[in-house]
Amino acid sequence: MSPSGLRERKKQKTKEAIQREAMRLFLERGYEETTIEQIANAADISPSTFFNYFPTKEDVVLYDRYDPMLLSMLTHRPADEPISVSLRSAMQGLDEAMTQDRDMVFARAKLALETPALRARFWEELEKARELIAGVVAARTRRSPHDYEVRVLSMVVVTAAFEAALEWLRNGGEGSLVKLVDRAMDVIGAWEHLDELGPAPRGR
Repeated sequence: MSPSGLRERKKQKTKEAIQREAMRLFLERGYEETTIEQIANAADISPSTFFNYFPTKEDVVLYDRYDPMLLSMLTHRPADEPISVSLRSAMQGLDEAMTQDRDMVFARAKLALETPALRARFWEELEKARELIAGVVAARTRRSPHDYEVRVLSMVVVTAAFEAALEWLRNGGEGSLVKLVDRAMDVIGAWEHLDELGPAPRGR
């Protein structure tokens, strides 16, 4: 591995360590009651180092290492593969990683949805997820990520994932979150619509 690769890996580990300590404190003391100074002290870093990794306390909860993983898995799928097959395969790979981190994933999701200070930011994260999916769909269909149909279908995927997350939380984090997403996509026929989406008609 190159020196730059080693540095990035070290930075990633530090970022995840800060998040783990922050979540531990949030669960023990409460989100509002926990300060950045306390998080930094628990992670054995200075407050200024904390800000090198996270702009705000909210970002510690909302930071998600799974979106880049999903994007990487999708970009390595065959270009001529149906979008539904690529997404299902990538989500299966994501399921394995998320299962290992189940407690952290559950705690973050629960905190983000139940804490008023985090809820508004959570919707911003959903928008970022929609843009990520739109980019993949656009590349596969030779459309613009701003194309109306692409934006609609991408939001459908994100909404399905959101409802699956709510159901997973209601179940106490039992079972597979990814399988719930798959069920939600089947309910609304989103897989079929994605596969039917081809290049935009000429003249648009």
